[in-house]
Amino acid sequence: MGAQMSAASLEPDLFTEEAAALAAARELHADDGASGEAQRRMLGELIVHYERLMRETRRLIRRSDRAERDMHVLNRELQALAGQLEYRATHDPLTGALNRGAVIEQASHCLAHGDMALIVLDIDLFKQVNDDFGHPAGDGVIRAVVDCLHDLLGQHTPIGRVGGEEFSVVWPTSSRQEAQQVAQDICDAIAARAQPAPITRPVTVSVGVSWNRAGTAFEHAYSHADQALYQAKRDGRNCVRVWLD
Repeated sequence: MGAQMSAASLEPDLFTEEAAALAAARELHADDGASGEAQRRMLGELIVHYERLMRETRRLIRRSDRAERDMHVLNRELQALAGQLEYRATHDPLTGALNRGAVIEQASHCLAHGDMALIVLDIDLFKQVNDDFGHPAGDGVIRAVVDCLHDLLGQHTPIGRVGGEEFSVVWPTSSRQEAQQVAQDICDAIAARAQPAPITRPVTVSVGVSWNRAGTAFEHAYSHADQALYQAKRDGRNCVRVWLD
């Protein structure tokens, strides 16, 4: 405690002169015999000190206002950065589609609340696209597939890129037939879509579908859809296969 008091006593008082002037003014005010000249002189000193206090107050207010504005700007920048980091943590940098972790999260949440179809698709013979036209062209095909899915299913449908040329769609539905039809629409739309230059031939996909009751584990939903996908590849590609329990 003694050390704290000693340290405090060493701190400079920014208003030492003002405090001394105020103490002198109190003494003069209590002196009934003080002359008018002494009172005027003291009033002049108090005016000088008061003006200094006003200047210091305005300066501190301006500094506080600047600090507050800087804090608001910093908060906005931090919020924007947090949003960017969250986006990068959940989205594929090439296409803007959800990444694998985000697809798992979306599908698991959906399965916890209702029936859901998991649709997986893989670009057919994608290695040949890269070999014939180059990897930048292959990247263009991947982006075109995601754009096609968004155009067909809407921007709010959870669409993910879960591998190099593999994609997933989370589709809440209580109808196996609806799930199969959506998958067929996907297959047809991608086959019919014009691909960006220099691609000169159609691009197709193989599609696998698993329809799942509420409460199904994501691992089972994905495993069944993946098995249906490979059946579609074995059956000649550019087609849809549905996992049947």
